[in-house]
Amino acid sequence: MKTFLAVVLWFLLLAVCWPLALVMLFLFPLVWLLLLPFQIVGLTIGLIFKFISAVLLFPFRMAGMK
Repeated sequence: MKTFLAVVLWFLLLAVCWPLALVMLFLFPLVWLLLLPFQIVGLTIGLIFKFISAVLLFPFRMAGMK
């Protein structure tokens, strides 16, 4: 549904201001590539916190307490 909404909004922008829509069409992949390392770091940090939580809570799960 997010993709459909994005496409509809882009076509609306294309109808209203086509030069801006074309600039966004070419800049979006570049911005995505620039932000990709931050997404990878965020994913890594989230996984590290989940792992630490699982290690710390493992004895309680084995004892049957949640």
